[in-house]
Amino acid sequence: MLNPFCAAFLLPAEAQRVIELRLVRIAWGGADAQAEIVSMVGEKVVAAMEAANTLMMGGSHDQVVARYRELVAADTRRLMA
Repeated sequence: MLNPFCAAFLLPAEAQRVIELRLVRIAWGGADAQAEIVSMVGEKVVAAMEAANTLMMGGSHDQVVARYRELVAADTRRLMA
């Protein structure tokens, strides 16, 4: 497993790639852009609730960062397909 500081450092860099891919999709417009916007907002709400739940149940910040990195990786794979 990665050093927690390394994982926390990588998360913003990985998220930047997702932001880039989403902006391109949104810039193209149409139904795909609208669906991406709706998906983006919904994903953020669910991820924040999941993070809060993890911390309330005694989880660590490292677990939250690891989960966010999983979600970012899944978004990257989906958007690059």
